[in-house]
Amino acid sequence: MENWQLWLVIAAVVLLAAVAGVLVVRSRRAGRAVPPSRQPEAPEAREATPIAEAPTRPEAEAPAPVEAEAEPEPTPAIEVPEPTAGRLVRLRAKLSRSQNVLGRGLLTLLSRDHLDEDAWEEVEELLISADVGLEPTGRIVERLRERTRVLGTRTPEQLRVLLSEELTEALSVDAERSLNVRRDGDRPSVVLVVGVNGAGKTTTCGKIARVLIADGNRVLLGAADTFRAAAADQLETWAQRVGSEVVRGPEGADPASVAFDSVKRGIEAGVDAVLVDTAGRLQNKAGLMDELGKVKRVIEKHGPVDETLLVLDATTGQNGLEQARVFTEVCDVTGVVLTKLDGTAKGGIVIAVQRRLNVPVKLIGLGEGPDDLAPFDVTQFVDALLGDGDAASGGSKSRQPVA
Repeated sequence: MENWQLWLVIAAVVLLAAVAGVLVVRSRRAGRAVPPSRQPEAPEAREATPIAEAPTRPEAEAPAPVEAEAEPEPTPAIEVPEPTAGRLVRLRAKLSRSQNVLGRGLLTLLSRDHLDEDAWEEVEELLISADVGLEPTGRIVERLRERTRVLGTRTPEQLRVLLSEELTEALSVDAERSLNVRRDGDRPSVVLVVGVNGAGKTTTCGKIARVLIADGNRVLLGAADTFRAAAADQLETWAQRVGSEVVRGPEGADPASVAFDSVKRGIEAGVDAVLVDTAGRLQNKAGLMDELGKVKRVIEKHGPVDETLLVLDATTGQNGLEQARVFTEVCDVTGVVLTKLDGTAKGGIVIAVQRRLNVPVKLIGLGEGPDDLAPFDVTQFVDALLGDGDAASGGSKSRQPVA
């Protein structure tokens, strides 16, 4: 057999063997049985014989959620205002500016060895610069010149007594200084608080309430300043601190109506005093001043207004006198509350206000603290002005010649 024939036979054998191997593999794969445990069930079989569910363990019932009780809002502690008796004594250090200028300044001048015309002019200038006013200054200087001439000696103790007597006389007025807050049967006393813009009227009104409460009165406050919502909020804050009630109306409401409702509520509540705060106003605005008169007339439908307190800023000096004069004409002011007296050296404004208006200063403000408003006492005030020290002559107690 030739070579090519041999190779042809070999190729045919190899080809047949390969085809046979492929067929064997395919037949094995097609005939391999699937294990019974792994054969999927027909859908019909699964529906007919459902698998029994395993018994479930009864779970303990969850307790119903307990709602946490809302904690009550803490009730603000009610403050007890400081007693008014002796307040001015405790606050005397806050009069240091007026003391240095008006009190010690006068003692220094009067302690000179020789009191000539120039010295007396300096005394006069000092009194005027302290806002005592022209007329009261002239009277004080005249009396001082006469008495120092008669005394013949001027020891520091004598000068202090002399000044004390003259200032006391200048500060005295023929009027009641205590606040009139006496109940009249079932009707409370009514205190109307008025003043110009920027005098600290609403804050002072809150402090006046503390003064009345410190003296044992039950007080209701009326927020008749309806032009500023902040004023009513501020007054309510002051009232909450001392446990008082506030009557207020919507912003822009008629102030006279709020004042009327305040007094009505005060009668129902049986309080001792109703304190009515009014809007600040300029004394040269006729419409606003007429409105203030209306507030007073409406309140008087319940009965008379017992006190009308004018709040004046001591730092405005003589300008405050014109303000005071107009207010007294419109609403019959019965007393002055002089604020910010600790911030000025012009303590003589107390003398000027009283002499010009013949209206007593009833309360003075000597700081920003809630109880820094003190009933005005002439003796305590003069003592605070003059201080406890000797004259600036070095405390010498020797006799000095008179000019």
